[in-house]
Amino acid sequence: MSTTKKAHSLFDSEILWQATLDSVAKLSPWVQMKNPVMFVVEVGSVLTSILWFRDMLIPASKTAPLWFTGAVSLWLWVTVVFANFAEAVAEGRGKAQADTLRRMRKETVARKINEDKKEEKVEASKLRKGDVVVCETGDIIPGDGEIIEGIATVDESAITGESAPVIRESGGDRSAVTGGTKVLSDRILIKIGVDPGNSFLDRMISLVEGASRQKTPNELALHILLVGLTIIFLIVCVTLVPYALYSGIKLTPTVIVALLVCLIPTTIGGLLSAIGIAGMDRLIQKNVLAMSGRAVEAAGDVDTLLLDKTGTITLGNRMASDLIPVGNAKIEDLAEAAQLSSLSDETPEGRSIVIYVKNQFGMRGRDLEELRATFIPFTAQTRMSGCDLGERQIRKGAVEAVFAHVKALGGEIPPDAEGKARVISDQGGTPLAVSDDKKILGIIFLKDIVKDGIRDRFQRFKVMGIKTVMITGDNPRTAAAIANEAGVDDFLAEATPETKMRLIKDEQAKGKLVAMTGDGTNDAPALAQADVGVAMNSGTQAAKEAGNMVDLDSNPTKLLEVVEVGKQLLMTRGALTTFSIANDVAKYFAILPALFMTVYPEIAPLNIMKLASPESAILSAVIFNAIIIVLLIPLALRGIDYRPMPAPVLLRQLLLWYGLGGIVAPFIGIKIVDLALVALNLV
Repeated sequence: MSTTKKAHSLFDSEILWQATLDSVAKLSPWVQMKNPVMFVVEVGSVLTSILWFRDMLIPASKTAPLWFTGAVSLWLWVTVVFANFAEAVAEGRGKAQADTLRRMRKETVARKINEDKKEEKVEASKLRKGDVVVCETGDIIPGDGEIIEGIATVDESAITGESAPVIRESGGDRSAVTGGTKVLSDRILIKIGVDPGNSFLDRMISLVEGASRQKTPNELALHILLVGLTIIFLIVCVTLVPYALYSGIKLTPTVIVALLVCLIPTTIGGLLSAIGIAGMDRLIQKNVLAMSGRAVEAAGDVDTLLLDKTGTITLGNRMASDLIPVGNAKIEDLAEAAQLSSLSDETPEGRSIVIYVKNQFGMRGRDLEELRATFIPFTAQTRMSGCDLGERQIRKGAVEAVFAHVKALGGEIPPDAEGKARVISDQGGTPLAVSDDKKILGIIFLKDIVKDGIRDRFQRFKVMGIKTVMITGDNPRTAAAIANEAGVDDFLAEATPETKMRLIKDEQAKGKLVAMTGDGTNDAPALAQADVGVAMNSGTQAAKEAGNMVDLDSNPTKLLEVVEVGKQLLMTRGALTTFSIANDVAKYFAILPALFMTVYPEIAPLNIMKLASPESAILSAVIFNAIIIVLLIPLALRGIDYRPMPAPVLLRQLLLWYGLGGIVAPFIGIKIVDLALVALNLV
């Protein structure tokens, strides 16, 4: 189990206990000032507490009842603490993961190659970018870097959670290694790529505990809106004081403070930070490390997805899917020759041919010693492989190469052979010709197998209005066939780093946000240009530095899940904002009629809730205001259930459930609290 995958329950006792302590610590004014909405609530709490102590020590006739001031003050403090608790729980889950990562970070002794090409032992923390170290079997890799010499199997379970070792080698897209992982075999030279404190593990610790979290653009915009609404209602409540003095309405400072707290957007103000932190946490649970909240948010707004064909849309290995005889050849002869020419072929394609023949024709594997065959390995020059049985030559390989081999032996090419090979290419497959001495027996249909369920996943994104583009180095005909089978909207064939970059820029010029995955150094420019660049952990250091997310599992299809997490974050924030503002509007119409009808009896019909008294109306609203934050904490942390659907449909559903629900909930909740206060003879 990966340390980053370890899921912490919302009700983990350790996290809840620490969150409770942090909730009290966050009452510091310097902390609360970062959230102006809750800062106003805390100031109101302090003010009503002072009024309660004053009235208790020096009773006065024109002040609010002592019990009323004390109850309002208590529930205002509860509101602030509950808002702090929501944020503390969200942070606690990240801190728990960070603590786990810290425990796995150990001081390692590195074997550094000095200027004299000799080894010297130094502490890993003293290594600098550009230093070269040697690692052998059993060594812990002392820092992030690139293999510059050698090949080795590496245990990366401490980072990815996968127990199976992986191969890392110099000179390719799998040359990057991560500090803290372990070499299981062989010897490698590593060039350190980062200075101390900037390693991948250090960044993970900082990010998962929220130390480097910054507000995203949408979060900042919403923050400004909430501050604006708070200022407006502050002005409204202040202007009520002279109006009350003029009209004879009894509005004590306690009532003014309580009214202000009930009308400002305290619900979303108390949960906004927790929603953002929880969004990054959900991504971490999927083993994806986001370098910023901005990247997660951008994923929710993505319009175009660029996905590599191999390993993302297809399984990555071409598989035998059909045997097609040509001329007058028999299918059984073709099957036997295809099997014999593939027995020594250890490539995935060769093994798939043997398995296909076994399953379709019941031909079992042969005893290689008994056959006494001379096997001909595949080479880039001949582009063929096969075997010789005495004077009998059986070959399998590229169509042009096998055709040329048969012609050299004096044989002829059946008239239908080239046409059948062309049809396979047009269908997105790879044709391999099979010959037996001077005779062409037929064509093997090797097919890029599209992953099960990938078409349905692309359909889900099409419903959301997201365009999917397949990136492949295949020729346009092959690319078109696979794109059609997979259900992607478009494809880029014969892709190069330049064409990838051009495609991204073209989409962005249309005002669209683009996401893509990559693992190689040649992908780095495109990853940096994309709005959401997901680099594979198995890829090069350049790719990981260029992207704004790193997939620790190195699963290219993870991009689809990243987009879903981003959309869930935006939906949760939008839904709870809608609920909070609708809540405030409803509380406005629920409280004011009960407050003013004693002076203006003509507005009594507006008091549809029939609250017991003005004091009951205020206290019931304050209590409801605190309780609703508690009830919404699990939703803020878990996120709203996400289902792909068009934006207009999604908007209507959110307005129906959270807009209408936000209006109805206060009327029901405040009335229930009012009835409870009456039943307890508190009002």
